[in-house]
Amino acid sequence: MHEETRERIMKVLEWGRKAIHIGFIPFVLYLGFTRSTPRPNILRLISPLAA
Repeated sequence: MHEETRERIMKVLEWGRKAIHIGFIPFVLYLGFTRSTPRPNILRLISPLAA
């Protein structure tokens, strides 16, 4: 395998790892919000003072 190809693969893996690291929690929150019954009010999810 060429050195340039190896470097590109490493960059892609690094970007993918960062994307998974940053996007995991929002993805879990999105799944919980869309799959729950009844759906919670989005304002109550965002603001701790909303009653």
